[in-house]
Amino acid sequence: MTDLSKLTVAQSPHIRAEDSTRQIMLDVVIALMPALAISIFVFGWRSLSVTLVSVAGCVVFEALFQLITRRPVTVGDLSAVVTGILLAFTLPVAVPMWVVLLGDAFAILIVKQLFGGIGRNFMNPALAGRAFLVACFPAILEGYTKIRTLLPLFATPDAITAATPLALLRAGQMSSIPLSDMALGMMGGALGETSTLALLAGGLYLLYRRVISWRIPVTFVGTAALLTYLYPRFGEPLQFMSEQLLSGGLVLGALFMATDYATSPVTRGGQLLYGALCGALTVFLRYFGAGPEGVCTAILLMNACSFLLEKLTAPRLFGRPWPLVGRLTKLVSKRGGDAR
Repeated sequence: MTDLSKLTVAQSPHIRAEDSTRQIMLDVVIALMPALAISIFVFGWRSLSVTLVSVAGCVVFEALFQLITRRPVTVGDLSAVVTGILLAFTLPVAVPMWVVLLGDAFAILIVKQLFGGIGRNFMNPALAGRAFLVACFPAILEGYTKIRTLLPLFATPDAITAATPLALLRAGQMSSIPLSDMALGMMGGALGETSTLALLAGGLYLLYRRVISWRIPVTFVGTAALLTYLYPRFGEPLQFMSEQLLSGGLVLGALFMATDYATSPVTRGGQLLYGALCGALTVFLRYFGAGPEGVCTAILLMNACSFLLEKLTAPRLFGRPWPLVGRLTKLVSKRGGDAR
């Protein structure tokens, strides 16, 4: 008899190898460790405590929701752990712990579990959690602390804040921080986004493990680099482009958030277009948006368009036109028939 279990199509992510969801999420956790280590060095041990509280909050909220709704408890797949780390990485180190837990609750309960759990959410939970916190507590989320400042592990600190390089660029000023220090992460910002080199090391590990492909990160960063070089707001183009790439959450978003299986296109063409549009939207929002950053909003907007990009770039069936051409032809013929 035929084993029908092999014909069952489960919810995404769809794995074509012996890897499990847990193994993929474990690889992502490992890839994020260099950035966490640099964050602890730059911002102190409170960086670790914020991350641990965020991870614990995501795991507990997911387990409680599944227990209350009598669903299988799936915290062992480590997806909640990844969400907790990524959400913490987008927050300033001096953020109150209750704000972290509120973002965890929104990311897990509203964005992830209410839509059916892992693979069924239509937007990245960590970024949605950050967007929710920014909408509710903009002053708290913009309070970036000077590096190497001693902060309490869990109590809300009275920290001295300083402008980040991205905020200075938004105000029309170049940063005085050398590009080498910016690449290492020796600057203010969210606790997991500052060290480009650490994030690139994690991204290369994910590429080696074939957890992600190069298409989305390369087109994301490449488009942003091209636009900021061709159309700098001020100053020398290469210097302006370098500071734009090395500051803010662009590399973190391109490598670890835009590549989320559930919220990005599965077609190759869709991934290329998705990454390019994420990069273009990021630059547009940084130039003309209300705040200095645009990565979060750009990725969330493209999450909502992921399904459309898949439809537009679907493989052509033999003997039929490309999907986009077929739709345009059908639309034109329909309008021509209505006119007659």
